[in-house]
Amino acid sequence: MSKNSNIRLDVWLYLLFIPAGYITYLFHESGHWLVGELLGNEMVFTLNGVWPAAGHYIDSSHALYVYLGGPVCTILQSVIVLLVIGWSGSMYAYPFVFFPVFTRFFSLLLGGFDKQDEAKIAALLDVGPYTIALIVLFVLLVILLWSGYKLRIGLKYNFYSMAVSTACLLMVIQTDKLI
Repeated sequence: MSKNSNIRLDVWLYLLFIPAGYITYLFHESGHWLVGELLGNEMVFTLNGVWPAAGHYIDSSHALYVYLGGPVCTILQSVIVLLVIGWSGSMYAYPFVFFPVFTRFFSLLLGGFDKQDEAKIAALLDVGPYTIALIVLFVLLVILLWSGYKLRIGLKYNFYSMAVSTACLLMVIQTDKLI
């Protein structure tokens, strides 16, 4: 492959982080929304949040299930992408498995931990505050590492991916504020 081909591949891969960011957020929030709706709650959906339209759930136990819906869908997205990578070997799938790990890590580290799904789940289950967050991050990280191994992605590409993901994450958050 020529050097120009590598540059074009890199540009396309990095540009894919933009839709990967939006899709990851939509998929995550859709998990909350779907669980809430299936439990009979009328839910309000935005790009970066879901809540019951009434201001409370029909049953207080619904909160746990709705909080679980987002992380479960994020893990599901990563598993699906891992299967696509295993089947196709496509580098173009990688942003869609990288961004879920990055967004959960970023949200937990800088998004106000006590406001995140994993912290709320841990509180409702009365387990250590970081227990659920570490489990979710571990599962996502194993999927990411396996994907990187299958695609022979090195550390250098992952560092670049973190920088691009930061910009995309900020883009998604800003878009949510505008709508």
